[in-house]
Amino acid sequence: MRILILGGTADGRHLAAALHKSGCTVVYSIAGLVRQPALECEVISGGFTQFGGLTTYLKKQGIAAVLDVTHPYAKVMSFTARESTQLCGIPCWRFHRPCWRSELDDDWQHYEDWARLLKGLQLKKTVFLTAGQLPELALKTFESLGKQGQKQILRTAVEPKCELPVSMTWHKAIGPFSLEHEREIMANHQVDALVTKNSGGTSMQAKLFAARELNIPVLMFTRPDLPDVDKEFISKSACQSFIEQWLKVH
Repeated sequence: MRILILGGTADGRHLAAALHKSGCTVVYSIAGLVRQPALECEVISGGFTQFGGLTTYLKKQGIAAVLDVTHPYAKVMSFTARESTQLCGIPCWRFHRPCWRSELDDDWQHYEDWARLLKGLQLKKTVFLTAGQLPELALKTFESLGKQGQKQILRTAVEPKCELPVSMTWHKAIGPFSLEHEREIMANHQVDALVTKNSGGTSMQAKLFAARELNIPVLMFTRPDLPDVDKEFISKSACQSFIEQWLKVH
Protein backbone atom coordinates (compact mmCIF):
# COMPACT_ATOMS: atom_id res chain seq x y z
CA MET A 1 0.00 0.00 0.00
CA ARG A 2 1.29 3.44 -0.93
CA ILE A 3 1.06 6.57 1.20
CA LEU A 4 1.25 9.99 -0.44
CA ILE A 5 2.90 12.68 1.66
CA LEU A 6 2.21 16.25 0.61
CA GLY A 7 5.37 17.96 1.74
CA GLY A 8 7.53 21.01 1.23
CA THR A 9 8.49 21.34 4.89
CA ALA A 10 11.31 19.94 7.01
CA ASP A 11 8.71 17.94 8.94
CA GLY A 12 7.48 16.41 5.69
CA ARG A 13 10.98 15.34 4.70
CA HIS A 14 11.66 13.84 8.12
CA LEU A 15 8.41 11.87 8.14
CA ALA A 16 8.94 10.62 4.59
CA ALA A 17 12.47 9.45 5.43
CA ALA A 18 11.39 7.79 8.69
CA LEU A 19 8.42 5.97 7.15
CA HIS A 20 10.47 4.81 4.18
CA LYS A 21 13.19 3.52 6.51
CA SER A 22 10.58 1.58 8.52
CA GLY A 23 9.45 -0.20 5.36
CA CYS A 24 6.43 1.86 4.31
CA THR A 25 5.92 2.59 0.62
CA VAL A 26 5.96 6.37 0.49
CA VAL A 27 5.55 8.90 -2.32
CA TYR A 28 6.72 12.39 -1.37
CA SER A 29 5.33 15.36 -3.27
CA ILE A 30 6.74 18.90 -3.38
CA ALA A 31 6.09 22.00 -5.45
CA GLY A 32 9.78 22.07 -6.35
CA LEU A 33 10.15 25.85 -6.17
CA VAL A 34 13.08 25.95 -3.74
CA ARG A 35 15.13 22.75 -3.78
CA GLN A 36 14.85 19.03 -4.31
CA PRO A 37 14.96 16.88 -1.17
CA ALA A 38 17.53 14.13 -0.84
CA LEU A 39 15.20 11.21 -0.07
CA GLU A 40 15.39 7.52 -0.85
CA CYS A 41 11.65 7.18 -1.39
CA GLU A 42 9.86 8.16 -4.60
CA VAL A 43 9.65 11.95 -5.04
CA ILE A 44 7.40 13.85 -7.43
CA SER A 45 7.90 17.54 -8.09
CA GLY A 46 5.80 20.22 -9.72
CA GLY A 47 2.30 19.49 -8.48
CA PHE A 48 -0.42 17.22 -9.84
CA THR A 49 -1.61 19.08 -12.91
CA GLN A 50 0.93 17.06 -14.85
CA PHE A 51 -0.99 13.92 -13.83
CA GLY A 52 -4.45 15.28 -14.54
CA GLY A 53 -5.03 16.57 -11.02
CA LEU A 54 -4.68 15.10 -7.55
CA THR A 55 -7.85 13.00 -7.69
CA THR A 56 -6.76 11.35 -10.93
CA TYR A 57 -3.30 10.72 -9.51
CA LEU A 58 -4.66 9.08 -6.36
CA LYS A 59 -6.90 6.75 -8.37
CA LYS A 60 -4.36 5.77 -11.02
CA GLN A 61 -1.52 5.25 -8.56
CA GLY A 62 -3.59 3.29 -6.07
CA ILE A 63 -2.76 5.58 -3.15
CA ALA A 64 -4.17 4.20 0.11
CA ALA A 65 -4.01 7.40 2.19
CA VAL A 66 -2.72 10.96 2.10
CA LEU A 67 -0.70 12.72 4.78
CA ASP A 68 -0.78 16.50 4.50
CA VAL A 69 2.48 17.99 5.81
CA THR A 70 2.37 21.15 3.76
CA HIS A 71 3.07 24.61 5.18
CA PRO A 72 0.34 25.72 7.61
CA TYR A 73 -0.55 28.52 5.18
CA ALA A 74 -0.82 26.27 2.10
CA LYS A 75 -4.59 26.52 2.34
CA VAL A 76 -5.42 25.65 -1.28
CA MET A 77 -3.42 22.43 -1.21
CA SER A 78 -4.95 21.34 2.10
CA PHE A 79 -8.47 21.88 0.79
CA THR A 80 -7.61 20.07 -2.44
CA ALA A 81 -6.20 17.13 -0.50
CA ARG A 82 -9.33 16.79 1.59
CA GLU A 83 -11.65 17.04 -1.39
CA SER A 84 -9.69 14.51 -3.45
CA THR A 85 -9.41 11.96 -0.66
CA GLN A 86 -13.15 12.15 -0.04
CA LEU A 87 -13.82 11.58 -3.73
CA CYS A 88 -11.49 8.57 -3.67
CA GLY A 89 -12.80 7.22 -0.36
CA ILE A 90 -9.40 7.16 1.34
CA PRO A 91 -8.18 8.72 4.62
CA CYS A 92 -6.66 12.18 4.79
CA TRP A 93 -4.36 12.89 7.73
CA ARG A 94 -2.52 16.07 8.64
CA PHE A 95 0.63 16.91 10.55
CA HIS A 96 1.02 20.53 11.64
CA ARG A 97 3.59 22.05 13.95
CA PRO A 98 2.07 23.79 16.97
CA CYS A 99 1.70 27.56 16.66
CA TRP A 100 4.26 29.89 18.18
CA ARG A 101 3.09 31.42 21.45
CA SER A 102 4.03 34.91 22.59
CA GLU A 103 5.88 35.42 25.86
CA LEU A 104 5.89 38.21 28.39
CA ASP A 105 8.34 40.54 26.59
CA ASP A 106 6.93 40.00 23.09
CA ASP A 107 4.98 42.69 21.24
CA TRP A 108 2.86 40.71 18.80
CA GLN A 109 -0.02 42.07 16.76
CA HIS A 110 -2.23 39.57 14.97
CA TYR A 111 -3.83 40.06 11.55
CA GLU A 112 -5.97 37.94 9.25
CA ASP A 113 -5.12 39.67 5.98
CA TRP A 114 -2.82 42.17 4.30
CA ALA A 115 -5.42 44.95 4.20
CA ARG A 116 -5.57 45.14 8.00
CA LEU A 117 -1.88 44.50 8.56
CA LEU A 118 -0.71 47.24 6.19
CA LYS A 119 -2.53 49.84 8.28
CA GLY A 120 -0.21 48.93 11.16
CA LEU A 121 2.88 49.79 9.09
CA GLN A 122 1.98 53.36 8.14
CA LEU A 123 4.38 55.01 10.59
CA LYS A 124 7.24 52.49 10.41
CA LYS A 125 10.64 53.47 9.02
CA THR A 126 12.15 50.07 8.15
CA VAL A 127 10.02 46.95 7.74
CA PHE A 128 11.43 43.41 7.62
CA LEU A 129 9.11 41.17 5.56
CA THR A 130 9.35 37.40 6.06
CA ALA A 131 5.84 36.31 5.08
CA GLY A 132 6.49 35.01 1.56
CA GLN A 133 5.41 36.50 -1.75
CA LEU A 134 3.70 39.89 -1.64
CA PRO A 135 0.25 40.46 -3.15
CA GLU A 136 -0.43 43.41 -5.43
CA LEU A 137 -2.15 45.34 -2.62
CA ALA A 138 0.96 45.13 -0.44
CA LEU A 139 3.30 46.13 -3.27
CA LYS A 140 1.25 49.22 -4.09
CA THR A 141 1.08 50.23 -0.43
CA PHE A 142 4.81 49.76 0.08
CA GLU A 143 5.51 51.80 -3.03
CA SER A 144 3.43 54.61 -1.58
CA LEU A 145 5.06 54.32 1.85
CA GLY A 146 8.47 54.22 0.19
CA LYS A 147 7.82 57.61 -1.37
CA GLN A 148 7.24 58.86 2.17
CA GLY A 149 10.63 57.56 3.27
CA GLN A 150 9.92 54.04 4.46
CA LYS A 151 12.40 51.25 3.61
CA GLN A 152 11.44 47.59 3.28
CA ILE A 153 13.51 44.40 3.35
CA LEU A 154 11.90 41.37 1.71
CA ARG A 155 13.37 37.92 2.43
CA THR A 156 12.15 34.92 0.44
CA ALA A 157 13.60 31.64 -0.78
CA VAL A 158 12.13 32.17 -4.24
CA GLU A 159 12.56 35.19 -6.50
CA PRO A 160 9.67 37.68 -6.25
CA LYS A 161 7.03 37.20 -8.92
CA CYS A 162 6.45 40.94 -9.40
CA GLU A 163 8.66 44.01 -9.75
CA LEU A 164 9.46 45.46 -6.34
CA PRO A 165 9.23 49.12 -5.33
CA VAL A 166 12.52 51.04 -5.33
CA SER A 167 12.21 51.34 -1.56
CA MET A 168 12.35 47.55 -1.17
CA THR A 169 15.46 45.34 -1.21
CA TRP A 170 15.22 41.60 -1.73
CA HIS A 171 17.30 39.10 0.22
CA LYS A 172 17.27 35.57 -1.15
CA ALA A 173 17.80 33.18 1.73
CA ILE A 174 16.79 29.70 2.84
CA GLY A 175 16.59 28.92 6.55
CA PRO A 176 17.16 27.94 9.21
CA PHE A 177 18.62 31.19 10.50
CA SER A 178 20.65 31.70 13.67
CA LEU A 179 19.81 34.23 16.35
CA GLU A 180 23.03 36.09 15.56
CA HIS A 181 22.07 36.33 11.89
CA GLU A 182 18.58 37.67 12.64
CA ARG A 183 19.84 40.07 15.28
CA GLU A 184 22.44 41.48 12.88
CA ILE A 185 19.90 42.12 10.09
CA MET A 186 17.45 43.88 12.38
CA ALA A 187 20.06 45.94 14.21
CA ASN A 188 22.11 46.93 11.15
CA HIS A 189 19.04 48.04 9.19
CA GLN A 190 17.37 49.61 12.22
CA VAL A 191 14.23 47.53 11.64
CA ASP A 192 11.22 48.76 13.58
CA ALA A 193 8.64 46.18 12.43
CA LEU A 194 8.79 42.47 11.58
CA VAL A 195 6.08 40.93 9.39
CA THR A 196 5.77 37.14 9.47
CA LYS A 197 3.47 34.14 9.55
CA ASN A 198 2.89 31.87 12.53
CA SER A 199 4.66 28.93 10.93
CA GLY A 200 5.60 27.21 14.17
CA GLY A 201 8.63 24.98 14.66
CA THR A 202 12.16 25.98 15.61
CA SER A 203 13.98 26.54 12.31
CA MET A 204 12.49 30.02 11.72
CA GLN A 205 11.92 31.06 15.32
CA ALA A 206 15.17 33.01 15.83
CA LYS A 207 13.69 36.14 14.23
CA LEU A 208 11.10 36.25 17.01
CA PHE A 209 13.82 36.03 19.67
CA ALA A 210 15.78 38.82 17.97
CA ALA A 211 12.66 40.99 17.76
CA ARG A 212 12.05 40.42 21.48
CA GLU A 213 15.63 41.40 22.37
CA LEU A 214 15.48 44.55 20.25
CA ASN A 215 11.93 45.52 21.31
CA ILE A 216 10.66 45.29 17.74
CA PRO A 217 6.91 44.73 17.24
CA VAL A 218 5.89 41.61 15.30
CA LEU A 219 2.94 41.87 12.93
CA MET A 220 1.87 38.27 12.50
CA PHE A 221 -0.63 36.63 10.21
CA THR A 222 -2.92 34.21 12.00
CA ARG A 223 -3.17 30.72 10.60
CA PRO A 224 -5.97 30.06 8.10
CA ASP A 225 -8.83 27.74 8.93
CA LEU A 226 -8.33 24.37 7.26
CA PRO A 227 -10.81 21.56 6.55
CA ASP A 228 -11.31 18.78 9.05
CA VAL A 229 -9.34 15.61 8.35
CA ASP A 230 -9.61 12.03 9.59
CA LYS A 231 -6.77 12.47 12.06
CA GLU A 232 -4.40 15.33 12.92
CA PHE A 233 -0.99 15.17 14.61
CA ILE A 234 1.39 17.60 16.29
CA SER A 235 3.97 14.92 17.16
CA LYS A 236 6.06 13.34 14.39
CA SER A 237 6.66 10.19 16.42
CA ALA A 238 2.94 9.74 17.07
CA CYS A 239 2.19 10.37 13.40
CA GLN A 240 4.76 7.80 12.26
CA SER A 241 3.55 5.19 14.75
CA PHE A 242 -0.07 5.65 13.73
CA ILE A 243 0.69 5.26 10.00
CA GLU A 244 2.87 2.20 10.53
CA GLN A 245 0.13 0.55 12.61
CA TRP A 246 -2.56 1.55 10.13
CA LEU A 247 -0.65 -0.06 7.29
CA LYS A 248 -0.24 -3.26 9.29
CA VAL A 249 -3.96 -3.47 9.96
CA HIS A 250 -4.93 -2.69 6.38
